[in-house]
Amino acid sequence: MTVNTHISSTAISRYLKFDRQQWKALRAQTPMLLSEEDLVMLRGINDEVSLGEVEDIYVPLSRYLNLHVAAIQHLYDARREFMGEPAPQKVPYIIGIAGSVAVGKSTFSRVLRASLARWPDHPRVDLITTDGFLYPNHVLQQRGLMKRKGFPESYNLRRLLRFLADVKAGVRRVSAPVYSHLQYDIVPDQQQTVEQPDILILEGLNVLQSPGEGRDSLRVFVSDFFDFSIYIDADEATVARWYIQRFLRLRDTIFQDSRSYFHRYAKLTGSEARTTAESIWTDINLPNLRENIKPTRERAHLILEKGDKHQVENVHLRRV
Repeated sequence: MTVNTHISSTAISRYLKFDRQQWKALRAQTPMLLSEEDLVMLRGINDEVSLGEVEDIYVPLSRYLNLHVAAIQHLYDARREFMGEPAPQKVPYIIGIAGSVAVGKSTFSRVLRASLARWPDHPRVDLITTDGFLYPNHVLQQRGLMKRKGFPESYNLRRLLRFLADVKAGVRRVSAPVYSHLQYDIVPDQQQTVEQPDILILEGLNVLQSPGEGRDSLRVFVSDFFDFSIYIDADEATVARWYIQRFLRLRDTIFQDSRSYFHRYAKLTGSEARTTAESIWTDINLPNLRENIKPTRERAHLILEKGDKHQVENVHLRRV
């Protein structure tokens, strides 16, 4: 089955499109927010984000988001005034980051978090990934979902929605489960706590999951809590190549650790590792991308289109 990876003409009308140079120009006089030393700590295992990428993409984006945060806070203030609430209460601004496995969401989210935290108006920026809201492996095994890990049904959606509702309501301390990529499982009795952040970034595969038909359309969805959402996009074949490259690098690094869930892959030859990665991509990650992730792309406020070198080439900003 061939899937069109380009944004439809109907969708384009909903977006303002910028090439890299046009988007860079929107930086205006905003100074550089990060240094090379900062990036060393933020880069992913297969995503070599550069200072040029920060200057061209992240600085204009952080400027736009800074303005958007201020505008949303004014709306919240207006509502409080209308309701006659006696004391102002800061409402955290929530950003959702979506996209395929291996498209670079994690690195993007870390760099965006660091960039936004440099602005004086919102220095407290927290990052949570939806991995922590996956069901533990023993639950997935009981339900026959281990090979569907990352699909919508593998998440404890009720717990994720409660977390977001509490954050948005201004609950002082809200905790999320912690996921270990080394163990490939939820870490028992370990929590990540957020305490009334100025901005919360939520990164995950299916965070823009759209409502279904019938009674499902009456449900609350994760994206209902977002003030802004970003979809990171790239051609399917390109993302598949990135996934295989990342798998090969993990085979030589993390998989060598005897504690790793995937330690069994550590001794694979190069050709065996490539074949294994291709099989995982084709059987699990590609179906999830096509069935669940890609269809949510045009629900995002911003779409970042990457080229084959992990650089953003085009930016689509929703008109409303």
